[in-house]
Amino acid sequence: MFTGIITGVGRIAAIHDLGTTSSHGKRLSIEVPAGYLDDVGLGDSIALNGACMTVTTLAPERQQFTIDISAESLDKTAGLTDEGSRINLEKALRASDRLGGHIVSGHVDGIGSVSRFEPVGESWELRVVAPATLARFLAYKGSITINGVSLTVNSVRDIADGAEISINLIPHTVENTSLGGLKAGSKVNLEIDTVARYVERMLQAGVLAPTPSKDISK
Repeated sequence: MFTGIITGVGRIAAIHDLGTTSSHGKRLSIEVPAGYLDDVGLGDSIALNGACMTVTTLAPERQQFTIDISAESLDKTAGLTDEGSRINLEKALRASDRLGGHIVSGHVDGIGSVSRFEPVGESWELRVVAPATLARFLAYKGSITINGVSLTVNSVRDIADGAEISINLIPHTVENTSLGGLKAGSKVNLEIDTVARYVERMLQAGVLAPTPSKDISK
């Protein structure tokens, strides 16, 4: 589990094929800030741009670790195939940690597309078009994870092919995550709020259907 509070920004230092066909995945070497791996061990979970991955090798002397990512995960995520690109990092949540963002699983639900990223006053407005499959989970002032960052939805506008959400990014977020490198057309990983997921399931099952009132006047 994660919180959507980024603990470091890394770089994809190298990408190696794990096989010769499209059904094979890739091995990514991730370069991290100095000291970031001091409390990391083999098998630990680290979210890369919001996608939970497992540490397969460690090279603290080079400030690098590797992960293996399957073809399925590559197909369902964005931003993990560009060598040299900056990526958001978050170590798995400990039971004693503060929950500064919201509960994040590290499972990407869909890929969104940036429709606008422009400065507004001292902040930045980020607009993202989410696919139709995720539109019903998005709500005003609800939580959304974009490339691993816990954010608050400022507005939702339903459109033909999904929903466009607007988010305000403060300068700290732009400067301390990889979101500052986004532009119109950029693809981003989206994870919906866990609570919204369960509410949708309960509605489908009729659990939240109103109970007929009983006439107690007789």
